[in-house]
Amino acid sequence: MPAAILGILVGWLALNKFYLGYTKEGIIQIVLNIVTFGVASVIPFIEGILYLFMSDKQFDDTYVYGRKGWL
Repeated sequence: MPAAILGILVGWLALNKFYLGYTKEGIIQIVLNIVTFGVASVIPFIEGILYLFMSDKQFDDTYVYGRKGWL
């Protein structure tokens, strides 16, 4: 739930990536947001929505144990 809220509300800061421990992906997200003047902020917003609709088990299997960094 916290990763979803961070992705939706402050995804432009890549806080959802940093919260999940994806430092490299978080830095890439910040750079993309700077280069695209914020257009890339749609990526963490969509990820946040996806996080909300996943079951806890599916989220854990995909992002915690599976270490999937992007959609």
